Amino acid sequence: MEAASVLSSSSTSSFSLSHMLLSSLTSKPHVRFIFNSLSRCTSASRLLFSSQQSVGRFSLLRPSALTIEETVEQSTDTFSVQPKIDKSGRFCSPRAARELALMTIYAACLEGSDPVRLFEKRLNIRREPGYEFDKEWLLKYNHMSFGGPPVKTETVEEADELLKTDENDSEIEAEVLSAPPKLVYSKLILRFTRKLLVAVEEKWDSHVLVINKVAPDNWKNEPAGRILELSILHLAMSEISVLGTRHQIVINEAVDLAKRFCDGAAPRIVNGCLRTFVKDLEIAKDARVNQSVFT
Repeated sequence: MEAASVLSSSSTSSFSLSHMLLSSLTSKPHVRFIFNSLSRCTSASRLLFSSQQSVGRFSLLRPSALTIEETVEQSTDTFSVQPKIDKSGRFCSPRAARELALMTIYAACLEGSDPVRLFEKRLNIRREPGYEFDKEWLLKYNHMSFGGPPVKTETVEEADELLKTDENDSEIEAEVLSAPPKLVYSKLILRFTRKLLVAVEEKWDSHVLVINKVAPDNWKNEPAGRILELSILHLAMSEISVLGTRHQIVINEAVDLAKRFCDGAAPRIVNGCLRTFVKDLEIAKDARVNQSVFT
């Protein structure tokens, strides 16, 4: 995937900034291990489309008090009603967990490594001496910053102002997404993220087959160029099939992630793939029910 270029007096798209952000995180010393160069996409292709790829199994940490499922089920289709920051000044919405899980899956695909182990490694990495994190960045960070068509401006000054705003937003994203997770996300969100990643691992091989069935041919022919999109599908399918989150919520969240981090028709295709996936799940469930009735 190539970042969209700025056309004359137009601002950069959210996709352009976010995609460059994912690559630029390699320059952050305390999280350099989590991203690798795109020259490693050969192993990523095998991960995304080889059902023979074995995945290690890890024990799942059991959350207590308010369960993750209750928190997710309390969310609605409108993300804006969700609290963004909790009393400790950390992200507390399920959107943040899905975003963090997506970045981890993406990085694991690039490295050809295990997403749960990579997540735990990032959680446990030590902060650099003198590193400070400004929590004001969390308030300025926008989970709902989506791409779109180029914005035309009347003057060069307006274009410069838009570009300056985009650059500032990109810097905030880089600081937030590259910061040690324990400074950015609440404990509940970190547990939910891990649970999502364990679910992805559990269903990886079977969902590779499903994605091969529902994804468009151009995605399958060039999987190294669609790592983000395919990671979104794995994440959403696993949340639906393993965690049991209502598919309406998961599909809306997946489409929003595609709008935020991908380009072109990705949101529409992600939506179509997931609706086909849910429909097939319901058909299979009805078939099992009918079979049990007759037996």
